[in-house]
Amino acid sequence: METQTKSIRQSLSASSLKEGVVVLLDKPLTWTSFDVVRKVKNTLRPPKIGHAGTLDPLATGLLILCTGKKTKEIDLIQAQEKEYEGTFWLGQTTPSFDRETPVDAEWPFAHLTEADLRAAAAAFVGKIEQTPPLFSAVKVAGKRAYELARAGATDTIIKSKTVEISTFELTRIALPEVDFRLVCSKGTYVRSLARDLGAALGCGAHLARLVRTRIGDYHLADAWTIADLDALRPPAKAADAATNADAPDAAPDSVARPARRERLRRPAAPRAGLDYFAAQRAQAAAGPAGSAELPRTTPSTNL
Repeated sequence: METQTKSIRQSLSASSLKEGVVVLLDKPLTWTSFDVVRKVKNTLRPPKIGHAGTLDPLATGLLILCTGKKTKEIDLIQAQEKEYEGTFWLGQTTPSFDRETPVDAEWPFAHLTEADLRAAAAAFVGKIEQTPPLFSAVKVAGKRAYELARAGATDTIIKSKTVEISTFELTRIALPEVDFRLVCSKGTYVRSLARDLGAALGCGAHLARLVRTRIGDYHLADAWTIADLDALRPPAKAADAATNADAPDAAPDSVARPARRERLRRPAAPRAGLDYFAAQRAQAAAGPAGSAELPRTTPSTNL
């Protein structure tokens, strides 16, 4: 472990950050992609930084950041195939296709067999037409779709697009939960896949859990955590010197974390649109163990 830590510190020296490195991060649950960018920027002080593909706040896993000259490679990294693992929840739908919003409809699912599920999943392998969720960053008339959705718009039209799914495996079936592994092209919305699979099965579904495990040749197993970044934080004076001068490595290989307040901690309050999810997590923690099902609203008969 010590050898790994030294390797990480050497690769994230002030000079390498300025020249340009690709940083792999494990995004925490409820953090936005910008939260992670800001955390890295405040902790390591790179002069230039950007991320290569967002993750939804309720997704975790691999988020790639580029600094310095490596920011020119962001488009190339974004274009590579993505791999995910996660869980679909059958029998219930939500407006956001995940757990950001309350259940708006429910249907029976107990009649479904393993053969039914696998046949439905197989139909999505290859090039398919997919409509992004209304709760997404897709722009509609100059505005982000999620802004319109959270403002109560229900008639927003989002155009479908062609995406490609090369692998769609169901790795565990314990209804209503279905675990999966997915390999897909850029632009694929796993939440939309949850909706479409549920519609194909006739019971509805939403995304209950999502972890991005790979982008091209970059793997989550090689990613650093937020705790790793905190351990790499240089002293304030050294960080300022690295920012304002061309000295190669302002921070020594082994530094103590300074006793000062973090500029960005794990978000203490729910981000916009995550209030419902936060409330349900609190309710589940206080209620009976294993109570993971979302509360129901008025059932609908239209899938």
